[in-house]
Amino acid sequence: MRFEVLLTEDAIRDLEDLHDYIAQHDALAKAGHVLDGIEKAVESLAAFPESGAYPKELLALGIREYRETFFKPYRVIYRVIGQRVYVYLIADGRRDMQTLLARRLLGA
Repeated sequence: MRFEVLLTEDAIRDLEDLHDYIAQHDALAKAGHVLDGIEKAVESLAAFPESGAYPKELLALGIREYRETFFKPYRVIYRVIGQRVYVYLIADGRRDMQTLLARRLLGA
């Protein structure tokens, strides 16, 4: 059974920002490579959405609604609702993820 994978507006913006940042500070080819890798990770969620781990920052708060997959060091945070997978956040895992997750997912 395949799941429908949907990116929120925030996740789409995350991808655009990542691409632009890498293209400016490294190389356009590198930005394309990173985007391709993240897109493959996202596409894999259609077949195996429950295989992702719970983000440790949310697990510490007792929150098990969200999962994550990786194209290291990038983290893709998503939630499975019925037959749909909603991608909420795509970010470099070296960032302050606690703050980012609290702001984006918990409205803090």
